[in-house]
Amino acid sequence: MEKKKIIRLTTVPLSLNVFCKDLLKELSADYEVVAVSSPGKDLEEVAQREGVRTIAVPIQRRMSPLKDLGTLFSLIRIFRREKPSMVHSMTPKAGLLGMMAARIAGVRVRVHTFTGLVFPSSTGLSRRILKTTDRLTCRFATHVIPEGKGVMNDLLQNRITRKPLKVLGYGNVRGVDMDYYSLSDDVVSEARKLRNDSLFTLIFVGRVVADKGINELIEAFCRLYEENSRMRLLLVGGFDDGLDPVSDKTKDIILNHKAVTLYDWQSDVRAFYAASDCFVLPSYREGFPNSVLEAGAFGKPSVVTDINGANEIIAEEENGLIVPPKNAEALYSAMKRISEDQELYGKMKSNARQMIASRFERGYVWSCLKDFYREVLKDV
Repeated sequence: MEKKKIIRLTTVPLSLNVFCKDLLKELSADYEVVAVSSPGKDLEEVAQREGVRTIAVPIQRRMSPLKDLGTLFSLIRIFRREKPSMVHSMTPKAGLLGMMAARIAGVRVRVHTFTGLVFPSSTGLSRRILKTTDRLTCRFATHVIPEGKGVMNDLLQNRITRKPLKVLGYGNVRGVDMDYYSLSDDVVSEARKLRNDSLFTLIFVGRVVADKGINELIEAFCRLYEENSRMRLLLVGGFDDGLDPVSDKTKDIILNHKAVTLYDWQSDVRAFYAASDCFVLPSYREGFPNSVLEAGAFGKPSVVTDINGANEIIAEEENGLIVPPKNAEALYSAMKRISEDQELYGKMKSNARQMIASRFERGYVWSCLKDFYREVLKDV
């Protein structure tokens, strides 16, 4: 029996490479899978690792009307030629152009996953434009998947769509490979080089930019360090000065404070998690932060802001603490508490890995997606 064809579409190939790692290979057992994204080394890596056919189409992340129109026509031609049973998009621009092109090309099942929403943290004209593009994406899609309940609530409360919305499982599109994110011999060996048992180590993994809450994190950490110098902070991800940079004051502290260490982006961050005591994510907005899941898989409690995704992973005083976003005072108090209250810290540490495994283990997340695919494709 001929397999049904599905196209997975993202704006940039890094998204395919990260969010669909090993998934496309898994789906190939039941479907003919084609991956479409902008050209790049990541797309080549997807083709090799996943064993699927890839198609490169230039897609601009930012609004570019003429180039976007060219991309739209390119996608229409691809979908008409490929005749897929389903197009499934992620990321904003791929969703808008992909769902529109799939509708025009006559693709019966058109699925878009919202891994995060930008408009809730935007204002003015930018907010109105973003809400309009999200509404258009939903209008052209036949099925809309919010990555988590927070994203779903934002879509509903802002009347982005009237279509039925369903979070798959407990949310998250990747799931966590609990074997990979574990204290294997090689991870422990690398972690020893980073570990300092005499210091309580806080860690952040991600882009070092303002909307990740780095200005507040540095302010809170400096105050904490003044009271207790047996602390350190690791920032793993590097600056991104081209998009929402941190303040000059924050950057200067990061580069010169003796208890703050900055690392560039790392392809493998497992040793950093293993060498730390507590993960901190003071972000203003997220879809469903995989870094919190990964830290939890290593048994690390987290301090997170009360935002979508993060507040669905962390249960207060069970596997971490939740604070308001953009609040350095609250962040300071939470980091102080988690570093000083040994009984509470021990409880959260013992709970952390089990709570991730029970809700976000990769096999479970994949099974929820495959069940959804079977349902929506059964009559196609």
